Amino acid sequence: MNTRYSLHKIDSAHEFTFSPAEYSYFKYGDKSYAEKFAKELFEGFLAGHQEILDTDQEILVLPSPYMAIPTASNFLCFYFKKQLDFYLFQKGKRSSIISKINRNHTYTTDYGNLSFEDRKNLIANDTYYLDKDFLKGKLCIFIDDIKITGSHEFTVNKILDEYSVNADFLFLYYAELTNFEIDPKIENFFNYYTVKDVHDIAEVMLKPSFQFNTRIVKYILGLNSSNFDYLTSKIEKKQMDHLLELAISNNYHLIKEYENNINTLTQTELNYGY
Repeated sequence: MNTRYSLHKIDSAHEFTFSPAEYSYFKYGDKSYAEKFAKELFEGFLAGHQEILDTDQEILVLPSPYMAIPTASNFLCFYFKKQLDFYLFQKGKRSSIISKINRNHTYTTDYGNLSFEDRKNLIANDTYYLDKDFLKGKLCIFIDDIKITGSHEFTVNKILDEYSVNADFLFLYYAELTNFEIDPKIENFFNYYTVKDVHDIAEVMLKPSFQFNTRIVKYILGLNSSNFDYLTSKIEKKQMDHLLELAISNNYHLIKEYENNINTLTQTELNYGY
């Protein structure tokens, strides 16, 4: 089995069945919307496809591939798993298992501005790893927040083919672009709908429900000096420390575009230590 389900279909560039404002906050680290979207996604899928979950197979849930810093979809996946596990508990079945596809590279390009071919070429230069024996015989649910061109699904399917994974695959999306006359750059319309600048970033980071993800870390590290100074004056010291830790974990210190801001974070850490 290799099938796909999306809760929301994007067939218009002007009218949507989900909130672009909420989606924008979600993409920049507001986990409260990850939890809300996950609940909606699970309930929508269950209403139409309960028979897929009523299986004796073990169930794996996997977010979109990442290196060390989770993507926004990772939090969607986490909360989806909570919904799924409670359902399985009620059925007297074993809980699902969280897993991931590991990736070894990162990039500074804003993915939401790219065409299908550009996206495919960008991620084709990456290297991925998964444990095919662990996936064998299981129902593998790949969860992502949005499907615009299908490049990530294409890449995951390519990985599964290369590893000759013998399992059932289900791709779940909160939203999917179904009108291909719409420019794929609509993804950035959603991404930046409410979070448009550094002031909005500071607002999101002050929320109790905030948690760093890949997108917001890259955004902050790519800020010019004045905007970076503004942001670091608004957020807590522990957030700056965590930002530096995440940047190092994802090898962002090896990317020239991020060098200045990482050096500033490092100097702040050293000065504070003294």
